[in-house]
Amino acid sequence: MQNHDLELLRYPIGKFEYGQPYSMETIKEQLASIAILPHNLTELVGKWGDERLDTPYRPGGWTVRQVVHHLVDSHMNAYIRTKLAVTEENPQVKGYDEAAWAELPDYRLSIAPSLVILSNLHQRWVTVLDKLTDEQFRRTYYHPGYQRTYVLAEVAGLYAWHGEHHYQHVRKLAERNNWLRSVV
Repeated sequence: MQNHDLELLRYPIGKFEYGQPYSMETIKEQLASIAILPHNLTELVGKWGDERLDTPYRPGGWTVRQVVHHLVDSHMNAYIRTKLAVTEENPQVKGYDEAAWAELPDYRLSIAPSLVILSNLHQRWVTVLDKLTDEQFRRTYYHPGYQRTYVLAEVAGLYAWHGEHHYQHVRKLAERNNWLRSVV
């Protein structure tokens, strides 16, 4: 596999671009994307069997099962960070080792609990984000692992991208394997 092909498998919708301008209209679109992700993901993989769920989305990549569990872990952290940023002045957040988490025993569980958690988590997260004012979307948190201050408006875009990024990993795998028409 050529580097270009591998890059397309790694970033099927491209890399997230930091520093983009935002408007409340753009943020509302991003919130709609965050809100619909659990439904779309469940529709895509909810009835898949272990063989498909344990297939990596690319050579050297995570399995579909790991991607689903990762989305919950990542978005749970983002939800907590959002609430910290809204209620505290530029709090410092804690990072985590995503790759190490993907090797923990709960990543071998059924995806059903994670799909339920993701649905409920996104409902709560979007409820919080949807009520923020423009001023509140300018609130920040600091991530020492990346040595970066994140603005909540950009965080909304980042996680709308993140959800779609991983959804497309799985969808493109399904397309390549002709899995979209049948359930196995």
